[in-house]
Order: sequence, then C-alpha cells, then structure tokens
Amino acid sequence: MSELLKWFEKRRETKAIVTMQKHLATTISAVEDLERAVKAAVSGNEKEEKAAIDRVTSAEKEADRLRRVFMTELAQGELPPTDREDLMHLMKRVDMIADWSRESTRILDATPIQDVPETLKKVAVQMVEGVRDCVAALRKTINSMMEKPEDALKAADEVERLEEKVDDIFEEARRLLTKEEKFKVGVAILINELFEAIEQAADACEDACDQVRVIIVRR
Repeated sequence: MSELLKWFEKRRETKAIVTMQKHLATTISAVEDLERAVKAAVSGNEKEEKAAIDRVTSAEKEADRLRRVFMTELAQGELPPTDREDLMHLMKRVDMIADWSRESTRILDATPIQDVPETLKKVAVQMVEGVRDCVAALRKTINSMMEKPEDALKAADEVERLEEKVDDIFEEARRLLTKEEKFKVGVAILINELFEAIEQAADACEDACDQVRVIIVRR
C-alpha cells in the first residue's frame, strides 16, 4: 500500500481529512443551490432565486476558506512532497466546481429570464441537474479513493459519463440558440454565458475525478 493510502487509512480523523470532507460537502451544497436558483428563476420565484444565489455565494466563500485551511494542514503534515502535491491539486479542482457554480449564479442574476424562450429554460434546468449528478458521483469517487481505491476508478468512469451527458445538452442548447429568431442579442449572449459556466462546473467535476485517477494509478 502506498504512503498516501496508508495515511488515509490511519488518519481519517485528522484535521486535513475532516477539512477535505467539509470542503466537498460545501461544494456539493453550492451545486445544489445553483440548481435551486435556476429552477426558481425559470418558475418566476424571484425570492427563492435570490435566497439560493446568496447561499451559493456563501458556500463558495466557505469552500475557499476550507481550501486554505487544508493547504496549511497538508503542508505541515508528514506526507511525501509528491503526495501532498497530488492532494493539493485535487482540492483545487474540486474548488473550481464551487467557483463555477458561483459564476453561474452571477450570470443568472443578470439575465432577464422572462425573456428567455421556454426551450432554453428547459435546457438550463437539464444542465444544472446534470452537474448535480456529476458532483454526487464525484463524492462517491473521492470517498472510495480513501476507503476502496479499486472502486474509485469505477466511480470516476461514472463521473465522466455524466459530464459527457452535460456536454451533449450544451451542444443541443447551442443548436436551439441559432434557431431562435425573436431573441434580444443581449439576452442571447447572457444565456449562452450561463450555459458555458454551468458546463464548466461539469468539466471541473471531470477534472477532479481525473486527478483521483492520477493519485490511484501512480501508486
């Protein structure tokens, strides 16, 4: 067993491991509230949309704080430099999911969703649901990495499959955008930026699971 996997096994309750788990949970909360914000916007519930956006903002800030704590704890630990670097890269990639969730809500907040065609609203909902599924599968991947590494590779394949599904929805969104004739240019630009930001959140999930593969296969 590698030194990193031994570290996971022996030190599950250390601050670094606990912080990693808290960071992942906070990231998942950001994605879930992004989903709630988009669905509230589509349904015209401005109060719930704003509340969900505020929660995403808070989650993203908390994720940044936890990332800094994790980096400090890891730097002070006994792991070899390569193992520390691998875990730091994983943390940064997971953190990008929260960052893109926050960026998505910034764009959503600026978008006059009432002027967006129903077909595109439906696509936005499908995309955020896809990201929610991606990050849930990523949690399984990371937890498996710390408990049963052989299962983590299978879980990583599921993340990749779900990310590809989001990509397919994004491609369909672009096709729908070109077919809309009565559509203000400014609104079209914003909704396309929203789709891109949501897609980047899914990409970040895949990037994180790729890093899990690196950690496992290297050892």
